[in-house]
Amino acid sequence: MIAEQQVMPIGKVGKAHGVKGEVTLYVDNDVFDRMEADYLVLRIDGILVPFFIEEYRWRNDSTVLMKFCDVDSVQQARALTGCEVLFPRELADEESAADIHSVIGYELYDGETPVGTVTGIDASTINTLLEVQTPQGKEVLIPVSDELITAIDTECHRIVMSLPEGLLDL
Repeated sequence: MIAEQQVMPIGKVGKAHGVKGEVTLYVDNDVFDRMEADYLVLRIDGILVPFFIEEYRWRNDSTVLMKFCDVDSVQQARALTGCEVLFPRELADEESAADIHSVIGYELYDGETPVGTVTGIDASTINTLLEVQTPQGKEVLIPVSDELITAIDTECHRIVMSLPEGLLDL
């Protein structure tokens, strides 16, 4: 079974392409372009499933037409639409493996005060945000900024920040 820590998000599956099982893959991380992999991992209904690559070709800088082994029809390809695509960390170079998504699951602290657990990364805007779930069940968004981060402890899975007063109240 594949664990969350063993993979890193690189994109999403778009629509089926053609009738032989190809899919459009939207890639937002260049690790797939730089590193060789025999398989990618798709998140299907919350489960991480490996898919071996039969062939692929780049359509442009961020779009790949992908043919997975044993996905041979448009119906099978359509079933993958919208799935998150992940790259095996063991096949990534050190720089890629240490990307921002690797902090998902880390505990976030404001100095010595626990804030919550990083549950996701929002990179949809110009400012990347940590999605943090507080112990009270509230979701807060924290900007990723070198000025705010005081320490990252990869062994203890902890991020220590110096947050501006009132940020957690927004």
